[in-house]
Amino acid sequence: MITDPLFYLCAIPAVLLYGIAKGGFGGNIAILSVPLMAMVVVPQQAAAILLPILCAMDLVALRTFRGRWDKTNLRIILPAALVGIALGALTFRYLNDAHIKLLIGAIALLFTLNMALRRGNPEPRPASLWRGRLWGMVSGFTSFGIHAGGPPINVYMLPQRLEKTLLMGTIAVFFTVVNWVKVPAYVYLGQFSAENLLTSLVLLPLAPIGVKLGFWMLQRSNEQLIYRLCYLFLFFTGGKLFIEGVMGLVSA
Repeated sequence: MITDPLFYLCAIPAVLLYGIAKGGFGGNIAILSVPLMAMVVVPQQAAAILLPILCAMDLVALRTFRGRWDKTNLRIILPAALVGIALGALTFRYLNDAHIKLLIGAIALLFTLNMALRRGNPEPRPASLWRGRLWGMVSGFTSFGIHAGGPPINVYMLPQRLEKTLLMGTIAVFFTVVNWVKVPAYVYLGQFSAENLLTSLVLLPLAPIGVKLGFWMLQRSNEQLIYRLCYLFLFFTGGKLFIEGVMGLVSA
């Protein structure tokens, strides 16, 4: 088990941020968790420590949203995400995080800038088979290595302008399946050392606290604010990933 106090100084807020996102409040803030923990451990170890905690959070989120999800969207995006996870597992040992961060960052930035520059209030988009399959696969792929599946799936989900709990409940189901499917692959790749699992166990009690806090904040915020926060966090998340990707390629 990790005993360095500095690690927990970073890990505790990282886990709580993920929980708040799982509870539905500003979902893209979760992208800050791995980089925050990566200040004291390598990113791969941070991702491995977080995954069991995310799986526990997902179960809490499922119970919290209790059937408030869009089955049509889930039938579109989940099969595609499984393909993306398989691709992520197959390429894990050869994966360059800088390229993935650059790609996700560029997508998120272009998407949010496009939405911001549109005049008026655009009509909600319906669920789309081809868009959902595309972004579902990208989300599964980017989620596998660095838990960065949020921005791609939000590019697909946000323009539909679903009711806020329906949106967050759908995303909660999506990532429950994605994260639990990742577990066997992480075991096969040797990501779950005894040190990582014991550290996850120590941080696990924070999982329900973060999710419940996020859901509490969601219920006390209006729908327009939630969507604005989602777009805002998506923009800053995209900028952060884009810069990290560029710096990673420059230093390579």
